[in-house]
Amino acid sequence: MIVPGQRTPIVMATRPVDFRRGHDGLAATVEKELGLDPHSGLTVVFRSRRGDRLKILVWDGTGLVLTYKRLEAGKFVWPQVRDGVMRLSPAQFEALFEGLDWRRVTARRVRGPAAAN
Repeated sequence: MIVPGQRTPIVMATRPVDFRRGHDGLAATVEKELGLDPHSGLTVVFRSRRGDRLKILVWDGTGLVLTYKRLEAGKFVWPQVRDGVMRLSPAQFEALFEGLDWRRVTARRVRGPAAAN
């Protein structure tokens, strides 16, 4: 799996897209419909109408990388359909990619050991 860097912003397009679109079509969607720069290092996750497929578009510095995944059973967990994007943490992104409920992934602050203070 291609995993975006920890500092790379990850966003999910909440409205389904036409999955016949390739690199250029999805980059145009990012630019025109979402108002973002597809060549900025951003990772964008797109959903299919059925909800069992996703496409991930990433600029790696030398070109656009497009990843496609279809679940054999079940559907991905998606937010309510609306215009715009939703930001994901790297942990939420990984859970989504694995077909898990990414909404259950929460961040917790970990305190250093008491001896370190």
